[in-house]
Amino acid sequence: METFLELLIGNSLTRLVFFPAVASLPLLFFPRGRDTLVKGYALAVSLVELLFGLALVLPHLGGEGFAVLRDLGPDGAPLAWIPTFGIRYEVAMDGIAMPLVVLTVVLLPFVLLGSWRGITEHWKGYAAAMLLLTTGILGALVSWDLFLFYVFWEVMLVPMYLIIGIWGGEQRIYAAVKFFLYTMVGSLLMLLAILWLAWTYQQATGVWSFAYADMLRLDLPLANQLWLFGAFALAFAIKVPMFPFHTWLPDAHVQAPTGGSVILAGVLLKLGTYGFLRFGLPLFPHAAESFQPLLVTLALIGIVYGALVAWVQEDMKKLVAYSSIAHLGFVMLGLFAVDAIAWEGSLLQMVNHGISTGALFLLVGMLYDRRHTKKFADFGGLAKVMPWFAFFLVFSALASVGLPGLNGFVGEFLILVGSYRTLGLWVAVATLGVVLAAVYLLKMLLESVWGPLDNPANQVLEDLDLREIVTMAPLALLMLVIGVLPEPFLAPSRPALHSTLAAYQERVAEPAVTAVSVRAAAPQLAVERPASLRPDAARAGTASEPRIADAALADAALADAALADAITADTTTTADTITARDEVSR
Repeated sequence: METFLELLIGNSLTRLVFFPAVASLPLLFFPRGRDTLVKGYALAVSLVELLFGLALVLPHLGGEGFAVLRDLGPDGAPLAWIPTFGIRYEVAMDGIAMPLVVLTVVLLPFVLLGSWRGITEHWKGYAAAMLLLTTGILGALVSWDLFLFYVFWEVMLVPMYLIIGIWGGEQRIYAAVKFFLYTMVGSLLMLLAILWLAWTYQQATGVWSFAYADMLRLDLPLANQLWLFGAFALAFAIKVPMFPFHTWLPDAHVQAPTGGSVILAGVLLKLGTYGFLRFGLPLFPHAAESFQPLLVTLALIGIVYGALVAWVQEDMKKLVAYSSIAHLGFVMLGLFAVDAIAWEGSLLQMVNHGISTGALFLLVGMLYDRRHTKKFADFGGLAKVMPWFAFFLVFSALASVGLPGLNGFVGEFLILVGSYRTLGLWVAVATLGVVLAAVYLLKMLLESVWGPLDNPANQVLEDLDLREIVTMAPLALLMLVIGVLPEPFLAPSRPALHSTLAAYQERVAEPAVTAVSVRAAAPQLAVERPASLRPDAARAGTASEPRIADAALADAALADAALADAITADTTTTADTITARDEVSR
């Protein structure tokens, strides 16, 4: 317990994960009716969380990719949580999780700013739910123990249910219950699979463990892999959501308040795609290969179906909701293309979608706050009275379309190029989704900001105020910077993606085993700088940092140097392996 508190106080993943939850406790003591004070406090907490995230991530960005961060105890091992069953508090962040962690802490202040006007009651509860939801999301992203991952996965469910059910629209209860039931069904099957994996590991080794690294060592027969992958895939496919598990999403988006829609589309849905990349493909490689044709087909259907349904919508918010199904279909296509370029594009597109679609939901919410309608028939000619709104809506829509020079283009281009290398002409179906995206988003612009201003209710609308412009401007800047200079956003994740892909391809190339076996522990080749062994931890004996002896710090520095050399060699080998396999396939 003492070590956990030291991690909570220090510059660590633990502080990043739990600070929002801890900061929500003082909200219990805020007086009623002081919404302005609550708003200011919640915004301050979100900005501090953003600073914590940047302070943790920025020092570990380097030429060799993002250095793995881990929270370890004084003995250099993860903290024991439930030792009888080998359950540990093991949190780590690599180049795969890092972009989504940063996206989460970046979006949180904008979510709160975007809710400033739309949430008119119970602000204490709303702010607390948002902060608890942030803890759940971050915890799931950095959990390297499957039981811990499941706990955070479920923690996300309750605050989102409350956000929809309390602060949502007229049919909020229906939408919240539907969201809860869909997610819970998939989660229970995933829990069953996690327990079976831990039990199987115990039967093979005599030791209980839920550690991600130990699960990677399990060699399972194909029959076992198929049902286990199916259980994980169902939970993740519902969360994405993939066709045909998508029906909860439009209701949740339309009924959720603006902030709920932004955090749902921006981050929560990405837990599904992240789950496939982190757990589904690496843990069950032969099953993933067997399911590949089905999942690629569903991804292509989702791309076209989501775009066509978005095209015929008469509600602006529902159009943006269905566009998420199409855009995340591209992400799933890239993941199951099993190609290095496609994987880079998929991870970047998770971030891109969070920024551009989050911006669209914010703008729809700002318009709804003024007119209390989202129907296209009620608008037209808004550019004449709301030029700032029109500018940001056009900019965000073009980024979502994939206009060259903006962020959406980079992700979709890499996905299509990488997918073509492994899937061939089937990718042509996905290009239809690009065309349809232009159709339905340009339709949205035509019917809302262009045309005659003939509705008297629209002629007196106020343009975006300073708070709303400050909310939108950084998001627009991010769309532009990623579109013009994508390499700084791609490079940190490349080594982790390539090494994961190489390990997957190596496992798939081997024949499936006929009986359960456990591989020997592999040497750690990723650049690893545990949070408890950072250079600033040298201030031994301070209350805010774990106490680490100078000798341990010296050993850690030598280990870092050796591991940096190892990752260089490993990345080169990985690249050569992938290139060689591409040559063989061609």
